[in-house]
Amino acid sequence: MRYRIKLSYSGADFCGWQVQPDAPSVQQALESALSTLLHVPVAVTGAGRTDTGVNAIGYVAHFDAAGELDTHQLAYKLNAILPRSVVIHDIAPAAPEFHARFDAIRREYSYFLHRTKDPFVEAFSYLYTFPGVDFDKMNEAAAALLGQHDFRCFEKTGADSKTSICTVTEAAWHRYTPTHLQLTGREGGDGYWYFRIAADRFLRNMVRAVVGTLLEVGRGKRSVAEFQGLILPVDAVPEPVEGPARSLAGESVPGHALFLSDVRY
Repeated sequence: MRYRIKLSYSGADFCGWQVQPDAPSVQQALESALSTLLHVPVAVTGAGRTDTGVNAIGYVAHFDAAGELDTHQLAYKLNAILPRSVVIHDIAPAAPEFHARFDAIRREYSYFLHRTKDPFVEAFSYLYTFPGVDFDKMNEAAAALLGQHDFRCFEKTGADSKTSICTVTEAAWHRYTPTHLQLTGREGGDGYWYFRIAADRFLRNMVRAVVGTLLEVGRGKRSVAEFQGLILPVDAVPEPVEGPARSLAGESVPGHALFLSDVRY
């Protein structure tokens, strides 16, 4: 019988979602815990990879088990033995053909940064104090991401994707007020930003590379037109894609401030 799991995790203690031979991963932690509780080896399939240090909220995975399980008790026991950086929200029976990765139609990422030193957001936000970053110009550039394009310039070198074409449905910077400021009645003003992007699929390291390149636009290091030039039309070259090197785009921003914030089916 197939089961669907909804969970969240802080990526600080992990090399990412996917099992790696010499580093702890979320997938490995979850498979180990399930195997211990069910007394048989259990393989877990997730909605997609996340890089080292990257976080996830409402991540979806599936696994198969013989017979009907008490999902409430299983979730309770998993939360008792999993690391504190992983929480199980829900386990429910799924259709036999449900696939956490291939059935997903939309994935959303959010990247947080703060403009002034703040110890209360430091763990999950990127301190970016470069002066005079143009918020509106970054949003002007981000609009070019919308639609179906070839994003090879933002894909990590050596990735094994069969195609670098993605369809982006949302891409914009937003200002926000973190919770600790709300408690004091203050507003975030221009000190706290996040970038939200949604697409049918993402390339490896794509979001961090996009954010890093947009910040270069905000600093005036790269023009909006130059950013637009990195986003190629779908018919730029026939597949398999062989195009501009990853080095044409900007540096990737740190992973600790990135969240896989939504997966829809």
